[in-house]
Amino acid sequence: MLRALLVASLLLSVTQSAQAASYPEPVEGDYVIRAFTFANGEVLPQLKLHYTTIGTPVLDETGLVTNAVLILHGTGGRGGVFLTDQFAGTLFGPGQPLDARHFYLILPDGIGAGKSSKPSDGLRARFPHYTYEDMVRAQYRLVLDRLRVNHLRLILGTSMGCMHAWLWGETYPYFMDALLPMACLPAPIAGRNRMQRRLMMDAIRNDPEWRNGDYEKQPRGLVTALQMNFIATASAEKLQRRVPTPDATDKLLDDWVRERLATIDANDYLYQWDASRTYDPGPGLEKIRAQVVAVNSADDEVNPPELGIMEREIARVRNARYMLIPAGEKTIGHRTFYVTELWKVILPELLESSGEH
Repeated sequence: MLRALLVASLLLSVTQSAQAASYPEPVEGDYVIRAFTFANGEVLPQLKLHYTTIGTPVLDETGLVTNAVLILHGTGGRGGVFLTDQFAGTLFGPGQPLDARHFYLILPDGIGAGKSSKPSDGLRARFPHYTYEDMVRAQYRLVLDRLRVNHLRLILGTSMGCMHAWLWGETYPYFMDALLPMACLPAPIAGRNRMQRRLMMDAIRNDPEWRNGDYEKQPRGLVTALQMNFIATASAEKLQRRVPTPDATDKLLDDWVRERLATIDANDYLYQWDASRTYDPGPGLEKIRAQVVAVNSADDEVNPPELGIMEREIARVRNARYMLIPAGEKTIGHRTFYVTELWKVILPELLESSGEH
């Protein structure tokens, strides 16, 4: 029995790797926007946006791109975070919902993250204080001006990218056919969610080692901020089962923080969370023309369903519905969007029905 299980596990691993390798090779690039002006009036002489594309754009007889899909990452992430067996290996391969032989997939690094322009490049706390609105406007410039994509079949956004998807939908209402916002709410960040973000930012700003952003080594407050983020985005029930002893819990937290400290900068992290301060798609929800399926999971403690916000706000959006994934063995809290088997069934239906409009 054990040997059979090992063989099955090996076959599954090989299959997943084959799936991941079966879609076209990702292509990376950079786009530099000259004299980019932010919403607060600050100007960056050169704003670099890094991006990854998979597949080839297809145009109809009128010159409209018909197969482009924009995929947006969460806070502190990057476009490449989706290029895993668990995500791309189950969505981008032959016969899968976003088969990259037929779709043109665009995965940008948001302002302040990945290989795009960010405070740690040199400006530190003198970097423009960007917002989600700035990030979406820069994404639009990348898609339209650099990639020459004049229409999107779908925007799929996770966490912060979910919030960006709502802003895309109301800012450029006729630019896309469908929206799939996952793990967020179409309302201002307030209550516990805002408090958690404030605590993380304060942990960095109030650390004497931060020195208004001109630190010589990463301030200790960054560790506290990372610890808070871990707790905020995890499922309490899953953590209890995964690490049922004090020693196991401490080791998991320490290992998780240590791994992230190797690649995270305090100023970058502070800016990333602060960018959500003006997020409020509420006033523009009626402007959205794309077909929408909003997805959350019941054990997402960042956006707990008992708040009732999604049910109230999505009723204002034409052609929209809400899918709440029940908490279960396979959900993992806020990051359940990575478990594609729990929601990918909605993609073919969404793409087919939205293509009729």
